[in-house]
Amino acid sequence: MNWWETEFLAVKDNMLWIAGQSAESLAGRYGTPLYVYGKERILERYARLDDVLARHSPLPAHICFAMKANPHRGILRLLQRRGAWIDAVSPCEVETALKAGFPAERILFTGTSVSRADLRRVFAIDGLAVNIDAAEQLDLMSEVRRAEFPAKSIRVFVRWNPGIGRGFNAGIITAGKKSSDGTPVKFGVEDKKVIGVFARARRLGFHPVGLHQHLGSGWVREDFGMVQTAVDRLVRKAREVEKAGFPLEFLDFGGGFGPRYLKNRSVFPLEDYVAYLSAAVAGAGLSVKALAIEPGKYMVGDAGVLLLGVEYVKESYGKIFACVDGGTFNTVPRPAIYLQAHHEIVNASRIDGQAKARITVAGNLCETGDIFGRERSMPLPISGDVLAVLCAGAYCRSMASNFNLREIPREVLI
Repeated sequence: MNWWETEFLAVKDNMLWIAGQSAESLAGRYGTPLYVYGKERILERYARLDDVLARHSPLPAHICFAMKANPHRGILRLLQRRGAWIDAVSPCEVETALKAGFPAERILFTGTSVSRADLRRVFAIDGLAVNIDAAEQLDLMSEVRRAEFPAKSIRVFVRWNPGIGRGFNAGIITAGKKSSDGTPVKFGVEDKKVIGVFARARRLGFHPVGLHQHLGSGWVREDFGMVQTAVDRLVRKAREVEKAGFPLEFLDFGGGFGPRYLKNRSVFPLEDYVAYLSAAVAGAGLSVKALAIEPGKYMVGDAGVLLLGVEYVKESYGKIFACVDGGTFNTVPRPAIYLQAHHEIVNASRIDGQAKARITVAGNLCETGDIFGRERSMPLPISGDVLAVLCAGAYCRSMASNFNLREIPREVLI
């Protein structure tokens, strides 16, 4: 059995099957490139997380799907019916969640560099909780509230920066003073300003209800110690906030854990994490009524596959290229954007075979970096074969572009 096989992905007759259907039949029916998402895999991931939280958390726990990972309407409706919440990062995401059936009370809006126009749109939605990303953001918030919503009680929470962050790539470390490549981190309110932000928000007529942090994305087992430290810091800061006279309705621990992208990559110990943060909250003596976490990749990452058609196989200077009918920037931008991003690629038409070769999977864009995978071992493709890029359910379609005026592929939820 291959390490990536699940209830969603299986090998049958030496071909890839996706949710009980062969990849070749799906490609023939819908064309390629094609995103394929699995309903049952998404629901299984949600159910597992819900079960872990139910067994460990001393408080109700909100599973806030990080909608930026994949805003497919069918996926949103699927999760809405299961009782999920939404982590939204733009007004359009908020409005999309509402159209998918999420009540505003189950949506947390966490923007950054928010504009007056952003604030007008989110303040108009009754029941929505709006995150404060900067002390300076309060000036804009107050201006918009005074001008257009003077009598409205607007629920807010504060995103603080705990001083440490973690992610698989420098571009997605979202806490700490600077990222691993030295880039200053733009997110959150620094520690010494947090109490002042709560106090000023209340003076300006807002209703502070929560405290939030988000460290970054792509945690593995080796990150657990740092994540524990961040949990301790959030709980300690929550005690300070409540001692200063601001009772909290919820603590939001953000996201960061995800699926297994590589065979040799360790998996973040999710159950140990939930048990640890639950114990930390239980022993803190807080008035907090609920916990929140924001899974994105975990929920949909390995529930998605991108199917690509092989147009021809090219040999050049001793290298073999499978030239496919999609481009990375239009389908799976992560490998082109993040050096460390890896997606397993299999020949869905022939999973195993004697004539294996080192294949570079090359896209159809005018860009040298348009490579899905470099020198991957697989049965030598031929024209008409279907290749499958795995773990394509998160931050693939949502980041795809029309670079070179190429179309974004069709999506099917099965």
